[in-house]
Amino acid sequence: MIQREHYIRKIRPFYDSDLIKIITGIRRCGKSVILEQIMGEIREKTDNIVKINFEDKRVSSNIVSADALIEYVASYRKKGKCYLFLDEIQELTGWQDACKTLRLDGHSVFITGSNSKLLSGEFARELSGRYVAFRIRPFVYKEIMEYTKELHKEASVTDYLIWGGFPKRFEFDTLEAQLRYLNDLDDTIVVNDLINRYAIRKKSLFKNLVNYVLRSNSRIFSAKSIHDSIASGHQPCSVNTIMKYLDYLEEAYIIESIPQYSAKTKRELAFYKKIYNADVSFNSIRCPDNRYDLTHNLENIVFNELVFMDYNLFVYRNSGKEIDFLAQKDNKKYYVQVAYSIAEEKAYDREFGAFKDIDNLSRKIIITNDDIDYSTSAVHHIKLEDFLMMMDVQDLG
Repeated sequence: MIQREHYIRKIRPFYDSDLIKIITGIRRCGKSVILEQIMGEIREKTDNIVKINFEDKRVSSNIVSADALIEYVASYRKKGKCYLFLDEIQELTGWQDACKTLRLDGHSVFITGSNSKLLSGEFARELSGRYVAFRIRPFVYKEIMEYTKELHKEASVTDYLIWGGFPKRFEFDTLEAQLRYLNDLDDTIVVNDLINRYAIRKKSLFKNLVNYVLRSNSRIFSAKSIHDSIASGHQPCSVNTIMKYLDYLEEAYIIESIPQYSAKTKRELAFYKKIYNADVSFNSIRCPDNRYDLTHNLENIVFNELVFMDYNLFVYRNSGKEIDFLAQKDNKKYYVQVAYSIAEEKAYDREFGAFKDIDNLSRKIIITNDDIDYSTSAVHHIKLEDFLMMMDVQDLG
C-alpha cells in the first residue's frame, strides 16, 4: 500500500503530543492502513505500542467497557511512554471516558472512527483544546495512479469518474470483482450499518431516500425538496424524518454538503445546500444499463479533489447564475466552474457566462474533459486530466 503522506505529514507533528489524535472518515477509505503506517514510523524509536481493532470480534467481545479497555492497556503496555492505537473505537460503549483516562495517564492516544459524532457532543466539549482531528477520504486520482503503478496496473480518468477511489477495489483484477466489492461495501456501510446503528424502522423509506440522494449528487437540495420527491412516489414521510436521515448519511461521511454563498447578500444561504458523495461509485452502481452520470460525477470528483487540496468550498450565486465552487484558502479566492464539455457554443456561453461581472482581480477557472484549451484572458481553462495531477490550483500562479 502506498504511503499516504498527504495525511501523515499533518499527523506526524502530534505523535508525542498529549492531544488525542482523532482520525475519521468513511469506512474502507484507508484509516486503518494510515494507522499502521504511523505505527511503523513510531516503531523506529520504541516498541511500547498497543493496538486494538474494535471491528475484530475476538477483541470487542472481551473489551466491553471503558474499565475493561483501561485494564487491557495496563496489562500490555511497557514502562515509559506508550502509544495507543484504537481502531473503530465507536464500537465500544463508553469509549469517551476511556480515552480521557488514558490521555491523563500519559499515553499518546490515536483513535479512528467512521462516524462524525466522534467530534460532537459531550466528548468534544469536555476535551475542547485537548484533541486534534484529521479527516481521511478515499483515493484521489494522484493516489490512484501511485497505487496502481505499485500493483502494476493502470487506471484511466474515465475509470475514476465512474468507479471512484475506494482503495481496496484496485486490488481486484476484473470489473466484475470490483463491482461485487463495491456493491457489498454499499450494502454494508450505506444501508445495513446505518439501519442497525440508528434502529431505523422505516427501512423502505430510508433505502429509497439513500438511492435518490446518492444518484442525485452534485445538485442543490433542501430537505423540503427531497421530501416532496420522495412523497410524490406515494411514500408518506415528514420533512423532519428526511432531515434526520440526511444527518445519518453525513455523520457516516457518506455524503457531504456545502452551502450557497450569495454575491448580492454577501452571506451564506444555509437553507439550500449542494450534496456530494464521498465516492462517485455510490452513484454509478445505482445506474441502470451502464448509463453513468459522468457530468455530475465529474463535478463530484472536482469537489473531492479541491477538498483534498484543503480548500473551503461554497456554491456561489452570481446575479442569478450558479458558479459551482467558490474555493478559499490562504486568503485567496478561486471561482471554479465545472462542465463535461464546452465544445458546443451553447455550453460554452453558459459556463463562461456564469463569471459575468466578477472582477478580473479574482482567479476564474473552468475545468472540463475537453482536449482543446479554451482559456481566455479572464478565465483559465484546465483540462480534467491536468487538474487531477495538480497538487494545488495555486500552482497556476
